[in-house]
Amino acid sequence: MEMSGNRSAVSGGAFNARSSRHLSDRHTSASATDQSSHIKQLIDNFAPTLPKIHQDLVINFTSGAENKTLSSGTPVVLPVVPQPPSIRNDAATVGTDEITKQKRNAVEESEKCELRFGGYCHWRDEHRENMKDFMVKKLKDQLFVARAYYPSIAKLPSQEKLTHELKQNIQELERILSESSTDADLPPQIQEKLQKMENMISKAKTFPVDCNNIDKKLRQILDLTEEETNFHMKQSAFLYQLAVQTMPKGLHCLSMRLIVEYFKSSVHDKEFPLSERYSDPSLQHYVVFSTNVLAASVVINSTAVHARESGNLVFHVLTDGLNYYAMKLWFLRNTYKEAAVQVLNIENVTLKYYDKEVLKSMSLPVEYRVSFQTVNNPPASHLRTEYVSVFSHTHYLLPYIFENLKRVVVLDDDVVVQRDLSDLWNLNMGRKVNGALQLCSVQLGQLRSYLGKSIFDKTTCAWMSGLNVIDLVRWRELDLTKTYWKLGQEVSKGTESSKSFALSTSLLTFQDLVYPLDGVWALSGLGHDYGIDVEAIKKASVLHFNGQMKPWLEVGIPKYKHYWKRFLNCHDQLLVECNVNP
Repeated sequence: MEMSGNRSAVSGGAFNARSSRHLSDRHTSASATDQSSHIKQLIDNFAPTLPKIHQDLVINFTSGAENKTLSSGTPVVLPVVPQPPSIRNDAATVGTDEITKQKRNAVEESEKCELRFGGYCHWRDEHRENMKDFMVKKLKDQLFVARAYYPSIAKLPSQEKLTHELKQNIQELERILSESSTDADLPPQIQEKLQKMENMISKAKTFPVDCNNIDKKLRQILDLTEEETNFHMKQSAFLYQLAVQTMPKGLHCLSMRLIVEYFKSSVHDKEFPLSERYSDPSLQHYVVFSTNVLAASVVINSTAVHARESGNLVFHVLTDGLNYYAMKLWFLRNTYKEAAVQVLNIENVTLKYYDKEVLKSMSLPVEYRVSFQTVNNPPASHLRTEYVSVFSHTHYLLPYIFENLKRVVVLDDDVVVQRDLSDLWNLNMGRKVNGALQLCSVQLGQLRSYLGKSIFDKTTCAWMSGLNVIDLVRWRELDLTKTYWKLGQEVSKGTESSKSFALSTSLLTFQDLVYPLDGVWALSGLGHDYGIDVEAIKKASVLHFNGQMKPWLEVGIPKYKHYWKRFLNCHDQLLVECNVNP
């Protein structure tokens, strides 16, 4: 908000500086160019640089034709061949066509915004407010138009009276604007003054004027308005991304309090109860990678609550050294029916077959924003965006962290479980390794520019992390971890962009080794899609909040938050003291 205020001050200063020179002929094309460049420089100086949270891939393709993969950055859209319009004389039909065109233009503008700023555009549309200080803005617009016409009217020898009145009205509106920044500051008779100025402008338009001068003035306001709009768009997107990236104050407070309580209490050497279950392959083992205490807690709580036999559940929470003590104390303080919970510091895990150098830092699932635009049917062209999350390099150590286990279910920390998941242990996956939801709108053929020189089947579908059934025995047989590191080296040499490393390497590693789960097992999109059907949400066994708008963030989608929040113990003393209320 402070940034917005500073920008307003800059704009206001530039506006007042321009207003002091409006009545002379010094507004030549050169000065207009200088002003425009000056404003552009201000925008460049004050505009924030947007951080990258999700990796962006923009893919445009034509149905039935060769898929074309485009690198991230400025999106390139395949050319669209316009269809000749049919000739119709019906006025009602023409009016309908005009409305359809306006709607299409609105959709196109929304899609351009999404390609550039991602999920921010959906959030903006849902939280759009009515224009504030409409009268002040209208006043500024009228003033600019009056200034545009004034030099031409002043040159007419027979219109001294109109010139004098127009000059007086311009000066009067300038005085009002210098004293008013909001509608509440405007004098009571402002409507009369606006109407009087409107009449003056209408009268000025009836006289022959210097069209070149008017054109320059109106183009100037258009340029300034577009530049200012672009600045505020970038600024709002920056603040949105900041809200997405930054840990909420309440969660930070909770982590700090837990760490302090851990070292103040006598739990340093205390072991988790039921620890004998950790390596029992006959039980149902769930693995959660997380650095977020509350997120991990909701995943475990929602799974245990819906389990037919919670005593068969064992949860392994893998975190980093920074969050280990907070995680440990939280899960020592809280129980989840009869389930066992183990917290592991990934930085202290001992591996027999891999150098500890690979564990210097834990990484969570990597999420990509992939956008598609079909252009084979121009009137129906529509941008589709998916957030595809895949395993990070830490996931590929699972078979060696849990050497005694045969099968695990890996849950991302942004999921909520709504049904019993025990049937996942009865799945016959054949010779497959990874039971996952497939996303066949993303295929390897569309990502070939990111896959280096590796050999692959172009029709292979992408798969999603979030809910994954992993056959560790088969994984060890194929030594997929070694395959992953080897492919990583090849892809990093041949790919166009390092941004797609995790996506391309994971897809290649599990090529032909993914067992497709039925769509009823999980529903994704609750972190970016405002239009998910309520019935579909109720039927899904697992809800995946993939996307930027996580349920624990202020920018989370409000109508989905309660699905996550109901598994949170909001009456916990630490949550109350830290004012944690997602």
